[in-house]
Amino acid sequence: MKKLLLLVLTLITLNVSAQDWKPQLKKVFKFSTFYGAVNGGTSLSDVDIYSVTNGLQTTTVETPFDYSVTLGIRKIARFGYENRANTFYNGNENTFSDAATIGKVKGFEFLFEADYRRIQGENYLDQHHFLRYVSECGNDQCTNPICVKNFTTKIEYLEDGFADIKYFEASERYRHKYNDKLSFNVGAVQRLSEPYGYDPLEEWKLSNGNLHYTFLALEEGYTTTFDGQGNVEYFNPSGNSVATSTEVWEAVAIPEMLANYTEKKRNELAQTIQHSLVVGFDYYHYTKTFWLHGWGNFMPWHYDAGDEFSYHKYNNNEQWYDYSGGLIFGKKFNKHLGVFVEGTYNKYWNREWHDFSLGINYVIF
Repeated sequence: MKKLLLLVLTLITLNVSAQDWKPQLKKVFKFSTFYGAVNGGTSLSDVDIYSVTNGLQTTTVETPFDYSVTLGIRKIARFGYENRANTFYNGNENTFSDAATIGKVKGFEFLFEADYRRIQGENYLDQHHFLRYVSECGNDQCTNPICVKNFTTKIEYLEDGFADIKYFEASERYRHKYNDKLSFNVGAVQRLSEPYGYDPLEEWKLSNGNLHYTFLALEEGYTTTFDGQGNVEYFNPSGNSVATSTEVWEAVAIPEMLANYTEKKRNELAQTIQHSLVVGFDYYHYTKTFWLHGWGNFMPWHYDAGDEFSYHKYNNNEQWYDYSGGLIFGKKFNKHLGVFVEGTYNKYWNREWHDFSLGINYVIF
């Protein structure tokens, strides 16, 4: 929420002067849309689990229904290929072009959206907020091959609970227009995130690579009792019995303990900032029967500040490549047949997440 407030204040500060804040504020939010929606549906069907340990016993595992709650506000010019027939935003739209570095129009565009979802019994919080500003001087104002008035900047916060990725990013880039369709950009990127690459279990590994998990469990508050007849029982830090055999202890209790421990240790660490060089491109071509929109970002070099939890440390003190991109393609062969391909791909700190959609449409009449 603090990052969201920071983005809003940045937008207002850059656009609103003390003398005429009302008309400027109206201009900033003109044509923007605020939306809120609740969506739901049936999740996994109930599953019966049978046991014969103490006679036949049946346990029914129920998964609560799926739902999502979405709140957002957006001001983003639609590209020619985007569907303009939607009357309402319901929060389920998958607009791949939102990830593009360059928007359709110059000036400010923004998106603030938060989604709280329950999928197959698991809860996730997804957030995507950004401010994007594209500056472009007209041909009559700048005739040199390199024009300092052509630049773009984007401030973004992304949290994808399903992909387990969360970061704050700001980029400042010089943009060179090769022609009306293709442009290239180069600049700097600053990313604030948890120290990805950090392994909380590394210090508990033995020389042979195995994990001293029992000792770690005892350090975390787990206890064991022996009855003197070869039987053992294991208890969690709350005093509840979690296993009555070594097999259950290793197969069920230990994995849960390790998951809780690694999550706790990751949450204890402060976020780190990563400064990187970025180069990219953007291409957009549209007609009513064919369109192609593509963009890419490549980060080949990252500044090593020597921090204890720098990703350089986990990458053998070597540089690595981070990149992201997207592609939107559509072709109408005639008034009946058309095909499309859409998708985005991201790889940051050796973590990958992507979305795609492809298909064919045939209109029968």
